[in-house]
Amino acid sequence: MKHLKSRSQDLRSLFENNITIEYVAESLKAVPAEADVMEVLQWMQTQDFDVVGIETGNIITGYIERASLISATSGKCSDYQRVFHPKELIAISTPLMKLLPILQDTPRLFVLDCNQVSGIVTCGDLQKAPVRMLLFGLFTLIEMNLLRLVRIYYPQDTWQKFLKPERVEIAQRLWRESQERNEATDLLDYLQFCDKRELVLHHPELLQQLDLKSKRAGERFLKSAEQLRNKLAHAQNLASGSSWKDLISLAAQMEQLLIRCEEIE
Repeated sequence: MKHLKSRSQDLRSLFENNITIEYVAESLKAVPAEADVMEVLQWMQTQDFDVVGIETGNIITGYIERASLISATSGKCSDYQRVFHPKELIAISTPLMKLLPILQDTPRLFVLDCNQVSGIVTCGDLQKAPVRMLLFGLFTLIEMNLLRLVRIYYPQDTWQKFLKPERVEIAQRLWRESQERNEATDLLDYLQFCDKRELVLHHPELLQQLDLKSKRAGERFLKSAEQLRNKLAHAQNLASGSSWKDLISLAAQMEQLLIRCEEIE
């Protein structure tokens, strides 16, 4: 049976060509520049808005932050307006994959559509389905590639002596059940992620080629990736137990691991 190597380029192409930040951004609520700042502050508190746009002549020309209005006592919104900095702006056509590293260093980005600010995207928007699809796709391709490497480095079922007997038995049971349904392929296809992780980490040459530093470091990293997979599978809060910065860093490491996997023939 020929096992094709899945390429990270395929996943990247899917998200770069078809899924942009348009699918995760929210419309930026805006108020007139002449609006009373105290009324707007009260409205922002009621709506739990941290930021709103300032509109002049139907064009959003800047924004105000709720945190900066706490000491305000009077005046118009234009008195407290902040101008958009180029580093705060991102095009609506930006690929979703490029959004994650940018958000690692900024709490929010304002979205440009036809050279006008129309939306906003924050780390909270990373909870949405398109981002979850991206992250789950990354993990799936990593797992597929780890299995491919196990096939290369553990030929003719030599992998069985490196796993605990109970782990091999679980794979054999699943394999037999599939045989009964006329669905079985080969035994390796019934290894779980923890088994593939153990086999890859056990092989010194693979550790080096995948730049996993050490077995302990590689295990810690791959367990973090597996925990993220579990959160995705069960629709849980992605930042639970960690920070958005850590999550984005993990996603970047996963992509790099995938690329290194694919370089091994």
